[in-house]
Amino acid sequence: MPRFAANLSMLFTEAPFPERFALAAEAGFRGVEYLFPYPWKPEELKARLEHYNLTQVLFNMPPGNWDAGERGIACLPDRVDEFREGVAEAIRYARILGCDQVNCLAGLMPAGADQEQIWHTLRDNVRWAAGELERAGIRLCLEAINSRVDMPGFVLDTSGKVVDLIRQLDSPNLRLQYDIYHMQIMEGDLIRTLERLLPLIGHVQFADNPGRHQPGTGELNFPALFAALDRMGYEGWVSAEYHPEKTTGESLGWFHPGG
Repeated sequence: MPRFAANLSMLFTEAPFPERFALAAEAGFRGVEYLFPYPWKPEELKARLEHYNLTQVLFNMPPGNWDAGERGIACLPDRVDEFREGVAEAIRYARILGCDQVNCLAGLMPAGADQEQIWHTLRDNVRWAAGELERAGIRLCLEAINSRVDMPGFVLDTSGKVVDLIRQLDSPNLRLQYDIYHMQIMEGDLIRTLERLLPLIGHVQFADNPGRHQPGTGELNFPALFAALDRMGYEGWVSAEYHPEKTTGESLGWFHPGG
């Protein structure tokens, strides 16, 4: 079976965030991710990771004003300085947490924006961030997020767009973060797509569809997907990033630690 990690922004939300590390470890996870570490001191997070023998597998770079609806600022021409400050902050946290990859959220297309300028800004920012992170020994992932249901207007909404950007920049430090839930909505044909893109994939996340709940609640055949990742030789983490229908414990029937 793949190496599974728990997304603590979505799982174990029955408890306050600092307590979720213990719950993830007790459930049998050995890796964790979450959307953003920045509300907490990195030393405090590191202490919890070490105490529960957990690996920090991923987090996102600062996204702008998330509570106000921003979903990344990498594509925004008037936010380049803020983006670069966010890269430096992500590097600081990653070094302390021992995390070897971070994800960049491209952002939403502003109404009436010049699309060519938006893409030019995104390319320049990603190129710069990939270089800074490479010098720090940290890999940069780019995630495709569906624009049909969850994030209308998200700039990178297909795996093809992310792959095109990666190939244009030709950086050895760029990888695709492949989210099974988002790509089922946008593309389907998941197993063949995973196999075709495997050399570019740095991280995998999943939830069932529709509903973004745990495996077994929707249309996806997760045993086949997980077996395919094993057969392909994928060696990265596979993170559970779903909203449990009931409690997290009740949602873990798919998870067999060490199995």
